[in-house]
Amino acid sequence: MTRFSLLFSLVLSCFVASCSDSTAPEQAASTPQESTNPFFEESNLPYGMPAFDLIKDEHYLPAFERGMAEELGEYEAIATNPEAAAFENTIVAMERAGQMLGRTSRVFRAMGSAHTNDSIKELETLLAPVFSAHNDSIYLNTELFARIDLLYQARDDLGLDPESLRLLERYYIGFVRSGAKLSDDQKRRLRDINAERAELATAFRQNVLNEVNDSAIVVDSSNELAGFSASQIESAATAAEERGLEGKYVVTLRNTTQQPALTFLENRQLRQRIQEVSAARGSRGNEYDNREIVVRILALRAERANLLGYENHAAYILEDRTAGTIEAVAKMLGRLGPRAVAQARKEAADLQTLINESETEPFEIASWDWLYYTEILRKQRYNFDANQLKPYFEMNRVLEDGVFYFAERLYGLTFKEMPELPVYQEDVRVFEVFYDGEALGLFIFDPYARDSKRGGAWMNSYVSQSHLLDRKPVVANHLNVVKPPEGEPTLLTLDETNTMFHEFGHAVHGLLSNVKYPRFSGTAVPRDFVEYPSQVHEMWATWPEVLANYAVHYQTGEPIPQDLLDRVIAAETFNQGFARTEYLAASIVDQAWHKLTVDEIGQAEAVRDFEAKALVDSGMDFDLVPPRYSTTYFSHMMGGYSAGYYSYIWSEVLDADSVKWFHENGGLKRENGDHFRETLLSKGGSVDAMELFRNFRGAEPSIEPLLERLGFD
Repeated sequence: MTRFSLLFSLVLSCFVASCSDSTAPEQAASTPQESTNPFFEESNLPYGMPAFDLIKDEHYLPAFERGMAEELGEYEAIATNPEAAAFENTIVAMERAGQMLGRTSRVFRAMGSAHTNDSIKELETLLAPVFSAHNDSIYLNTELFARIDLLYQARDDLGLDPESLRLLERYYIGFVRSGAKLSDDQKRRLRDINAERAELATAFRQNVLNEVNDSAIVVDSSNELAGFSASQIESAATAAEERGLEGKYVVTLRNTTQQPALTFLENRQLRQRIQEVSAARGSRGNEYDNREIVVRILALRAERANLLGYENHAAYILEDRTAGTIEAVAKMLGRLGPRAVAQARKEAADLQTLINESETEPFEIASWDWLYYTEILRKQRYNFDANQLKPYFEMNRVLEDGVFYFAERLYGLTFKEMPELPVYQEDVRVFEVFYDGEALGLFIFDPYARDSKRGGAWMNSYVSQSHLLDRKPVVANHLNVVKPPEGEPTLLTLDETNTMFHEFGHAVHGLLSNVKYPRFSGTAVPRDFVEYPSQVHEMWATWPEVLANYAVHYQTGEPIPQDLLDRVIAAETFNQGFARTEYLAASIVDQAWHKLTVDEIGQAEAVRDFEAKALVDSGMDFDLVPPRYSTTYFSHMMGGYSAGYYSYIWSEVLDADSVKWFHENGGLKRENGDHFRETLLSKGGSVDAMELFRNFRGAEPSIEPLLERLGFD
C-alpha cells in the first residue's frame, strides 16, 4: 500500500468513526460503490455547472478517493509511457488528467468558504494531508519529471506555438519549485513539511471563521446602538435571535481589524469594546487561538524554502511573481509607506481638532474613534455622509443597471437570469452570459454574509475556459453584505458598491478568457497581477454614464443629485492616509515574517511583539492606525498571499496607470474594452504578465498616477 493509499484509508476510517452517532457512516461507506454520486460524471447542466441540488456532503469523500486514484493512474501512465517523450503525450496529457478530481475539488473548496458546515470542516481537516501527499506523488515523481526535463531542454527545437512553449516552461518551473530536483532524503522531508503545512493551514482557516462568530458583540439594550439606523438595529436583533439571545442585540464582526459598525456607533465604550475584541481574535488563549499554528506554519515555510535553495520564504515566493525580488517589493513599500503615515498623522490631527471643538469633555483620540469622527468630518467638509448615499445603491440595481450595464457597453456582454438552475443557498443567483449574443458562460452571484461563509469578498471558478477541453467558464462572485430584515431592500455603502465592481472584474477575467490550455485560463496569473484587472474595473462604479444608470433612489426613482455626486468625487482622496497606512502596515508585517530564517522565528506568545517591532523598524508604527489584519487572523498571509499581500498595491500601480489610459482614450467605449480584452483579459496566464501590461498600455508602468490618485504629491 502506498503512502497516499494508507493516508486515504485512515481518513475514511476516521471520518466514519467520527460520524458514529449519525446516519453518515452508512452513506460514506456505501457511496463509493454507487453510480449516483454526481461527481462521478460530468454535470449535464448548462456549461457543466455543478448540480448543487444533487450534491451531498457524503459524496465528497468517495469522489475524492476515485478522483485521486484516477489522476494518479493517468500520471503514472504518462510517466511510464514506452514512447519517447513528446509534447502531446506528456504535457498535453497532463493538462487532460484529473478531471473528476478537479470538479470535486472546486466545489468542495468553494463550499468550504461560501457555505461550510461541520461535515465539510471535518473533511477539510482530515483530507488536508491527503491532498498534500497526492500532489507530492505527482510533483516528486522522478520518471515524470525526467520526461518534462527532456522536453524542456529541447524546447527550442520542438516547433511549439507561443502558448504551448509557455505551457512547457511553466510545467518545468512548477515541478522544480515543488522539489523535483531534490534528493530522495530531501523529498521525504519535503513531503512531511507539506503535509503538516496543509493540516495547519486548514486549522488556521477554520479558527478564523470560528473566532469571527465567537467574538460577536452582545449588546443588552438598543440604547447602546445609538447611531445605527433602524434597519441596522433590526439586523442586530435578528442576529441575536439566531443565537438564542432574544431581547438582546448582536454586532457581528468582519475579518478586518477595524469594524464597519465603528463608523456609526455613538457609544465610545462600545466602540472600544468592539475594536479591542476584533484586534484580539486568534490570540485570546481559547480553543481558536492561532498563535502556535502561525509560528509553526512560518517555520515550515522557511524550512521548505531552505530545502529548495532559497534564503527565506519571501525569496522563494517573489521569484515567481512579477515583482521578482524582495528588494523590489521593499522599494515600492518604502516609497509609499512614509507618505501614507505622514498623511495619516495629518488626518489624525484634524480629527483631534474636531474632538476638541465638538466634545464637552474632549479626550485624546484612539483607534476606535477614527472611523466615527472621520465620518463626522466627512460630513462637515463635503456635506454628505454614508447614509445619504445608501438609498441610491440598492443592490439589485447596482448589479443589473450598474455592473451588467458597463459590461455590455465596454465588452458586449449581456446577462439572462436562470432561476431554474440549482443553487447551494437560497440567496444565490445564476445568470447566463452572452458575448455579442453568443453564449459565453455562467455567472453566479452570492451576495450575503452568513455564519457558514468566510469574511471578505472573492471570485472563484467552477469551470475554467479551455479550447483543449472544449469548456466555457462558470465563475462566481461572493460578497459579505449584511442581509436586511425580510421585505426591506439591500442598500449598499459606497465601499460595498466598489467591491461589487471589483469582484466582477475578476469574473470578467474568467469569462473573457480565450486560451487553449486550462492551466492558463482566466485569473491563472501571478498573485501580484491578478488584482490589477479587477481594480481597474472599480473605475466604472463612479463613471458618470454608469452611475446615472444605476444610482437612483430606491423609493422615488430620483437620480442621485449631481451636487451630492460632486461632493463624493471630491472626497475620493479623503482619509487615504488611514486607508493606505492600515494596508501597507499589514503588507510590511507579511514581508517581515517571511524574511525570517527557521532559527529566527520566535515563540507563539511573541507574535504580537514581532508585529510591533516590524512596524517600528519600518516606520509604520502609528497606534491610531493598526494593520488591517493582525497575524492571527491574517487569512491572506496564511493562505495564497503569503509574502504577497503587497500584491494589491503593486497591482494598483498598474491599475492607476491603466485608468489614466482609459481616460485618455475616451473611457467607456467598446473599442477600449475590445483593446483591454484582446491584449490582456483574454490571455489569462498564457503570456508573461508584464508583457500583457505593456501590450495593453504601450509603455512601462508608472507610479505617478497612483500617487496622484492618493493625493500623495
